[in-house]
Amino acid sequence: MHALPQDITIHCPAKLNLFLHITAQRNDGYHELETLFQFIDLCDDLHISATTDGRIDLLTPLQDVSHEDNLVYRAAMLLMPLRKDAQQGAQISLHKRIPMGGGLGGGSSNAASTLIGLNQLWGLGLDRRQLADLGIQLGADVPVFIFGQAAFARGVGEQLVAVEPAPAWYLVVHPQVHVSTASVFQHPDLPRNSAPITTELSEWASHRNDCQSLVASLYPPVAKAIDWLVEYAPTRMTGTGACVFGCFDSQAAAQKALAAMPSAFSGFVAQGLNTSPAWQGL
Repeated sequence: MHALPQDITIHCPAKLNLFLHITAQRNDGYHELETLFQFIDLCDDLHISATTDGRIDLLTPLQDVSHEDNLVYRAAMLLMPLRKDAQQGAQISLHKRIPMGGGLGGGSSNAASTLIGLNQLWGLGLDRRQLADLGIQLGADVPVFIFGQAAFARGVGEQLVAVEPAPAWYLVVHPQVHVSTASVFQHPDLPRNSAPITTELSEWASHRNDCQSLVASLYPPVAKAIDWLVEYAPTRMTGTGACVFGCFDSQAAAQKALAAMPSAFSGFVAQGLNTSPAWQGL
C-alpha cells in the first residue's frame, strides 16, 4: 500500500462560458442551461497540507467571506464524514489570481480542487463522478472543474460531454462592477425559453449568452466594455458577468488590444485550455 502524500499544490483554472443558453426554469427554481465551457490559463494556486488534528484550517481567509460561505471550506466539510480516520485534517492556503465575482468561476474551481486534493491526501478513493456529485451541491460550475475537460453542459451544468473548442487567445475585460448571479437568474426579464440545441454542436460564435442583454442593460459598464472590445474581436460576456472576453487568433493581437484598453477597465490576456491543469501530476 502506497503512503499517502502529505501535501499537494493544485492549479485552479478560470473558465469562460463561450455561450450560455437558458432553455427552461424548473419547478424548484433552478434553470436548465446549455453552455460551452473552456478553461483558460489564469489560475489560482491551492496548497493543502495533511494534518492529524481532525480540523480544517484555512490559512488565507477571503476578505468579507465567512468560513461558512467559503467554498473551499464547504468543499472540505463535505468530505469530512468520508474520512477513514477522524484524526485526518488539513491546512489549506489559497493564492488568488482570478477576479472574484466576474463570471470566471474562481470559487467553483477552488472548491473542485479542494475536493480533488483532499480525496488524494486522505486516500478516500472517490472517482470523478462521485466527486462531481458532491461538487454540484456547492455550485453548478463545480462539476466541470472536476470533469477536467472543456465541455458542453446541459441540465443545471452537471450533464457534461467533452468537446474540443478551437485553440484561441482571449482578452478578458473586467468592467469593475460586481454582478449578482442570483439577481440575474431571478430577474423577470431574463430569457428562459431558448430552444435546445438538437444538431451537432457548431462553432460557438453562432450561439449567444442569454444573460448578456439583461446584464448590459442593468450594468452600463458591462455594456461599455462590450462596445469597446467588439471593435477588436468577436466579444461575449462570460456567465452572468461582469467579465467579457474577446477571441483572438494570436497572443500578440490580444496584447495589442489590451494595450489600448480604457483605464476604466482592468484586463488580462489568457490562452484557452481544453484540459484542466488541476489534474496534472495527480
